[in-house]
Order: sequence, then C-alpha cells, then structure tokens
Amino acid sequence: MAKATRAAFGEAILELGEKDKDLIVLDADLSKSTQTQKFSKKFPHRWFEVGIAEANMIGIGAGLALAGKKPFVCSFACFLIGRFETIRISLAYNRANVKMVGTHCGIGIGEDGYTQMSLEDIACMRSLPEMSIVQPADEIETKQCIEYMLQHKGPVYIRLTRQALEDVHTLRYKFQFGKGDVLKEGKDVALLATGGVVYNTLQAAEELEKLGVKATVVNIHTIKPLDKELIFNLSKKIEKFVTVEDHNIYGGLGGAVAEALSEQTPRKLLRIGVNDVYAESGTPEDVYKKYGLDAEGIFSKIKKFLQK
Repeated sequence: MAKATRAAFGEAILELGEKDKDLIVLDADLSKSTQTQKFSKKFPHRWFEVGIAEANMIGIGAGLALAGKKPFVCSFACFLIGRFETIRISLAYNRANVKMVGTHCGIGIGEDGYTQMSLEDIACMRSLPEMSIVQPADEIETKQCIEYMLQHKGPVYIRLTRQALEDVHTLRYKFQFGKGDVLKEGKDVALLATGGVVYNTLQAAEELEKLGVKATVVNIHTIKPLDKELIFNLSKKIEKFVTVEDHNIYGGLGGAVAEALSEQTPRKLLRIGVNDVYAESGTPEDVYKKYGLDAEGIFSKIKKFLQK
C-alpha cells in the first residue's frame, strides 16, 4: 500500500524506541509533519522540541551523540540542510553519531512551493567527509534504513518524502547499505533511480520494453557511499546510463554517477532531474508531470536519448 516514507520513519522509531533506550529524537517545531509526534507521546523523556532553531537542534544532537546517545534530528530537508555550516563542523568534522532526517524533499512536496523544496541537499551532504546519505524508495526500505542507521557509527542523512510512494519491494527484501538494489535486469540501458521516482522509473522501463528496449533498473538507496563496483560492472555490458532523481541534476545522484563513470570508463549518461530551475508549485502529480519526473516524462526522455 502506498505510504509516504516520512510516515514509515515515524512508525520505525516507535518500534526501535522500545528496543534501544539510547534512541533520542529532536524536532524543530514540525513534529506533526516529520511524524515524530507519536514518539513524543510514547517516550516524552527522549523527545525534545527545540522550536524553530535548527542550528541549535543540530548542536544539541552533536552533544548528545558525543555523550553516547543516538539522536535523530528532524525537520524539513530544506531547513535542516540550510544549516550547512553547523552540520559541517558539529557533525561531520567531529564524526558525531547523529542521524539527520530531512523530510519533504524535492518538488514532490507539491503545493508548499519552492522555498520548501529541497533540491540542493544531496549536493551539500555529498561534499562533506564522514557523511553517509541514504534515500529509500518505499515503506519497507525506509524501515530497514532507519534500523540500519541506528546501528551505524557516524553521521547519516536520510531523505524522506511528503507524498505517498508505491511499493517496489516485498517483505522478503533486505536492505544492504552501500549496495545498489537491482530491481530489473536488461542489456540495452541502465536506469539508476533514487527515492520518490524509483517506482516511476520502473513504469518507464515497462514502456521501453514494449518498444523492444530492455532496461536494467537499479534503486540507488545509498548515494554516499555509492556502489561504484555495481556501476563499473554494468558499464562492461551497457553503454548508456540514465539517472533519475527528485533533485537538481548538479551534485546529486547524476553527479555522483558521472564521477564514478569517468573514473572507470567513458559511457553516455542522461541525467533526469530538476534542471537548474526554481520549480513551480502544484500538486505532486502535476509538478512531477511538468518537470518530466512522472513515468511518462521519464519514458519520453529516455526514448529520445536512446534514439540519438
């Protein structure tokens, strides 16, 4: 059943909070939106409301982590990563064991408008040493991501959606940090997608198959560290690559894959994402359609790319 990954996060911390007493949650006046409200009621002594003071929240989180706790600091992705300098020094430089939860990522948030659309966050976080970045594609993967993050040593940034996402995994799925998740295999083109557009990319691959084009579809849930080994192995048998992301095409998944390919072997790459513009406001469906991130738009761009 379709569910927003932020909602899956809220459910996951409730369950994990029972098992690990060091799990602490901090929020910046958005607990209803980030889905930490239920945690606050169940574990009131391990939930802290810091108000509209994200930099302070990150600093408190760093202090708690250096004291042996496992804090999750939560806000809209745009507000959280907007405190880049604090993250850079307090978390990354100190290797503080803080889990940053950025919800409402990308243009998929819909009507809230551009000021709330985080389209630069992956680029910022990729630039920081010691920082890991994960972006799950559905409810099942999100819950496994959160469980992994709790055990991971060091700062991690997870990027979550406001909008509901269709399932791309079954209950048999096992999340593997740093390893690309191959959802479909084909020999003609490699489609590497992350987060809210993975399901749409799978749909686009089905349309391509009707044209006789067989695509490999990979869910890149871990953007840093990137699975370079998988990309290199795919490049041995596939000449054309496409990345799909709800993020600026500069510095995100597309940039990471371009860097990996240039290090190994030259391959043609199409980056599908938000192309250096300030996005307009509308429903998630309408905005994805306008910027070509719905299944039809992804299919159309890949088709043109393959015809060149």
